[in-house]
Amino acid sequence: MEVAKTIAYSVTGSNMIEVEKTAIAEVKIIRPRKFGDDRGFFSEVWNAKDLAGAGITEAFVQDNHAFSAEKGTIRGLHYQLSPKAQGKLVRVIRGAVLDVAVDIRKGSPTFGRHVAVELSAENWSQLWVPPGFAHGYCTLTENVEFLYKVTGDYSPEHEAGIIWNDPDIGIDWRLGGVEARLSDKDKILPSLAAQDKLFDYGDFS
Repeated sequence: MEVAKTIAYSVTGSNMIEVEKTAIAEVKIIRPRKFGDDRGFFSEVWNAKDLAGAGITEAFVQDNHAFSAEKGTIRGLHYQLSPKAQGKLVRVIRGAVLDVAVDIRKGSPTFGRHVAVELSAENWSQLWVPPGFAHGYCTLTENVEFLYKVTGDYSPEHEAGIIWNDPDIGIDWRLGGVEARLSDKDKILPSLAAQDKLFDYGDFS
């Protein structure tokens, strides 16, 4: 089932971001402030001190930039196993996506539940997906540019995933009749129940 967002804003001391909590406490929506005039806008999209004030203290090691040409492109659900687990701070600078974080920490009170948030160039929101969660997104428009910071290096031998349409997770990807477009690799990922490569809640609680 999808976990609905609970609206609870807080603003850091620098007054540059808003933080919106979700029903899974570790997953957070970050909304950087925009300052605009007739010339355009300025936005401080990442600030370590501001994120620390929101409880996000992990160090980022890499920035990634992905492009998806067609609406209905689904990437996920992906994660890396310990000791190469990754946290992700994700955003969209062109188009819109439905971004999803699934709790896959065995023993967690929200194990198997997910948060789904629309991220777009228009709403300027970011999602913090901590280590211990599987992550994926579906493009809601054509020509999407998706940016994300990660807290760990890419490690192919630690890659794992969950099938996108697992009925036990029950994600509504908002395809609207459009056929999902997936990589061959993502089409054959196991269900959550069949996946034995998961995390323990105590590792990240």
